[in-house]
Amino acid sequence: MRPVRSAAVFCGARLGNKPEYRDAAEALGRGLARAGIKLVYGGGRVGLMGAVADGALAEGGAVVGVIPTFLADREVAHPAVAEMIVTGNMHSRKQRMFELADAFIMMPGGLGTLDEIVEIMTWRQLGLHHKPVLLCNVMGAAKPLLDAIAAAVEMGFADAEARGIVEVADDVPALLRRLTQTEAADAGMPTRL
Repeated sequence: MRPVRSAAVFCGARLGNKPEYRDAAEALGRGLARAGIKLVYGGGRVGLMGAVADGALAEGGAVVGVIPTFLADREVAHPAVAEMIVTGNMHSRKQRMFELADAFIMMPGGLGTLDEIVEIMTWRQLGLHHKPVLLCNVMGAAKPLLDAIAAAVEMGFADAEARGIVEVADDVPALLRRLTQTEAADAGMPTRL
């Protein structure tokens, strides 16, 4: 596996109801910049998306926003992000983010965040990529997704190996340590970092 030079971060367009979510997003952005890892994200200036970009920009990090036209038109695009790719729709946004990233990170978020990370997980399950997929379990935010994966396995809709598609980090420092490693996690159970 090659070193991670860019990471796509999927996270909420809202801040959520705990200050720890915003703190973690900002810390992730700062940490990516300090590690020399380019942030690829949804291009927004609001919510955790804006917080992760603000953190990376504050440290002089490289940031690429990828936003569909209809959201850019609503002036949701982050004005300080110099490299902003505008796509025709949500599907092309996900495809472009996939192409730009060496790894994928899910921070807390809503339905859009789940949609993005589940598609990346599905593509990995189908063998379309072997890039790391990391869940940052800030305040237990990843637990519902992990429970859904476990339920799919228990009900016979997914092989046990599906649990190994993701790696779980309980905090941002653990996640950043993983991104600077070059070895892939073993398949099987979700790896705890």
